[in-house]
Amino acid sequence: MATASETTLVTTRNESGTKWWTRFLDPSEGTLAALLLLPTALLLTLIIVYPVCRLIWTSFQNLSLTSGLPASFAGLENYSLMLDDPVFWETTWNTVLITLITVPGALLVGLALALMANLPFNVKWPVRLSLLIPWALPLSFAGLIFAWFFHSEYGVVNDVLRRIGFEGVIWFNSANWAFAAICLTIIWKTSSFMALIILAGLQTIPRSLYEAADVDGAGRLRQFFEITLPLLKPAIVVALIFRTITALQTFDIPFTMTRGGPGTSTATLAMYIHQNTVDFLDLGYGSALAVVMFVLSMGVTAVYLRMIRARG
Repeated sequence: MATASETTLVTTRNESGTKWWTRFLDPSEGTLAALLLLPTALLLTLIIVYPVCRLIWTSFQNLSLTSGLPASFAGLENYSLMLDDPVFWETTWNTVLITLITVPGALLVGLALALMANLPFNVKWPVRLSLLIPWALPLSFAGLIFAWFFHSEYGVVNDVLRRIGFEGVIWFNSANWAFAAICLTIIWKTSSFMALIILAGLQTIPRSLYEAADVDGAGRLRQFFEITLPLLKPAIVVALIFRTITALQTFDIPFTMTRGGPGTSTATLAMYIHQNTVDFLDLGYGSALAVVMFVLSMGVTAVYLRMIRARG
């Protein structure tokens, strides 16, 4: 015969089991959100957190596949070598310079293209399709196309210069001209991406604001600076975040156009990482370089996010 205390214990266990099962079948909003986010969190941990942690760990090791020696802990040796490496500083400066030139350039061109695509055309799809074409082209393909455009003998650019009375330029024999050609190519390739994001922002601006401004006698220029530009700031910041991060990781276009030449005058940090890891098989030093690029990208993202939070 069960005592009253034993009966109470069994009842309590049954009730707790029933509550757990009921909570699982009919979860609260917080529990449901956690369950839905769990697969995404696991996937992000697998494809982002683990590789980043592995990269940081490898950067503290002497790991060269050509030495025939096993990996050994090196501490900060790879980072100290980096400080004395002139190629690292040159490629980092080239990367920063490409970012400072192409990001504002792509923003200005993209803004102009977005405003043009937002005009009340009778048929809008050809204009918007023209924005998609440069963005859809592979980066290496765009680099090869513009390498032909800027070819010193049979390139389109030099042909146009000669037809209007100027001498042709040997673009890829000069560090400055080669760098300019790369920057122009990157601006052409990435401005369409900026235009698509800004165009999406333009679509959210109510038409009634412009109608009220017309009633008040505001001209087009004043409407742009007092209505369009302020309301486009969130879209512009989003476009700048994505474009700046990809600019810091620039690889394909300089690689296909100049291979970093003349010398290393147009090489980027991503190209130097590729050279150390793929060509030289020095995974320790290449990982240290990649950590620097990762820190730069995260730093830029943090600055932009702080700007968004401050305006919000």
